[in-house]
Amino acid sequence: MKVSLVIPVYNESAHLLEFLRQVDALRLEGVEKELVIIDDCSKDDSPSILKNFQFSSQVQLHFQEYNVGKGAAIRKGFELATGDIIGVQDADFEYSLDDIPSIIAPIVAGKADVVYGSRFKATVVQVHRTFHYLVNRFLTTFSNLSSGLYLTDMETCYKFFKADIIKNIELESNRFGFEPEITAKIARLKLKIIEVPIWYFPRNYLEGKKITWKDGIAALRHILYFNFMRKPSQYIKQTIPSKYIPQGRQWL
Repeated sequence: MKVSLVIPVYNESAHLLEFLRQVDALRLEGVEKELVIIDDCSKDDSPSILKNFQFSSQVQLHFQEYNVGKGAAIRKGFELATGDIIGVQDADFEYSLDDIPSIIAPIVAGKADVVYGSRFKATVVQVHRTFHYLVNRFLTTFSNLSSGLYLTDMETCYKFFKADIIKNIELESNRFGFEPEITAKIARLKLKIIEVPIWYFPRNYLEGKKITWKDGIAALRHILYFNFMRKPSQYIKQTIPSKYIPQGRQWL
């Protein structure tokens, strides 16, 4: 079995080299690892760092011709990924690579189809930045009411999927709308979705954080649009295995 980590990169040169060292050294017991790194037309030294790094892992590098956004980079990464399990990894240290084995374990064991790593189910008390914490909690609650799923952290970066699921869902968001979009779309399928607790170390804007309050407003629109304005037949591919389609459901 192989897991593909899709890693969008945009202007991360300040810490990219150390991140690459750590993610390249990550070992997953009994599971192959593939790094699918998408540089979204960075304006700093990120492309040069990526091109010159000596990877020991299986890796695919793709350099976007234009800056399109994180969602577009993730979409391209999903397209290129060859793993049986595909997940998203940010190119920074907000999330701990040490959590990946516990996230993929339920999928490897056949107990889950999709796993979200939750920053709010942790067994220890973690410190969050107040504004982002409150926005995330509000967006997750609104998403839950709209999708029918009960999640504690819809906006988490750590989302891992069986490949035959994520490769059969058409994605549309270019910026940070990927989180509410994919949550709305998997809610329409018959899937085993679980959350596992993860560590989280929030960075500030001086350290390179890019999401802003405007993206929070956009997320509200994405929640409404993808839950109520899009039909499954518009984004679920005909090639998706029938076991994921709810029995007796009319795909309008």
